[in-house]
Amino acid sequence: MSTAAQRMALYRKRKGINYFALTLSLLAMAFGVFWLLWILWETLRLGLGGFSLSLFTQMTPPPNEDGGGLANAIFGSFMMVLLATFVGTPIGIMAGVFLAEYDRGTSWLASVTRFVNDILLSAPSIVIGLFVYAAVVARFRSFSAYAGVFALALIVIPVVIRTTENMLLLVPSSLREAAYALGTPKWKVITMVTLRAARAGVITGVLLAVARIAGETAPLLFTSLNNQFWSADLSKPMASLPVTIFKFAMSPYENWQQLAWAGVFLTTLAVLGLNILARVLTRQK
Repeated sequence: MSTAAQRMALYRKRKGINYFALTLSLLAMAFGVFWLLWILWETLRLGLGGFSLSLFTQMTPPPNEDGGGLANAIFGSFMMVLLATFVGTPIGIMAGVFLAEYDRGTSWLASVTRFVNDILLSAPSIVIGLFVYAAVVARFRSFSAYAGVFALALIVIPVVIRTTENMLLLVPSSLREAAYALGTPKWKVITMVTLRAARAGVITGVLLAVARIAGETAPLLFTSLNNQFWSADLSKPMASLPVTIFKFAMSPYENWQQLAWAGVFLTTLAVLGLNILARVLTRQK
């Protein structure tokens, strides 16, 4: 066989392998997208049926009773997610600044911090919920929204740390050097130059962390528990949308199941909005 024929045979073989790999990739993508679209369709079909004004204005109803809504659960989720974000975001940003600006892996502290952060990123949320239950709920002998905020903040912190560190490392060193050449102190270079240059990515990380904790159920089952009535007392058990959805979806009552699907649809819309906002900020950057 001539050299040209060998090259052509090798080309056909490589082309066939490429088509085979491409076909498998497309089939895998179609398989995943099919289930995703099915889930979204069922959420839309079943969730719109219970979507009404009373969903936002009335409390969770007793079983087999007409009417009712998720006002207390929506309020509880909003409060706990908001407070967890306010608690976890500054800690995550400052830790990310330390890892990216002050210690880029040259000491044992940075290595240990990154290692622990990686563990927290991959840890199941139920483990965090059990830890907060043992450390807070069991110690004070009371479920509370404060414990739920603590658990959700522990989920926010590692996400914000990783995002902040990665975004700051993408800032060109020439920007820092130019600021240092003008006699700018390090703290001002960080706040006025590097953080400002990476703010879109940092905000995106915060929004993604919020989207993650917005649908967490396991940590809240062990911390804030649930409350059928309206409550703004953070030292007491408080209703939340994920826990209410879990409770109502597992029940045999039709009105609770309808409210559960409406809650799922509402949560999906909230997470979708946060992801779209994060992508818009990234695109602008």
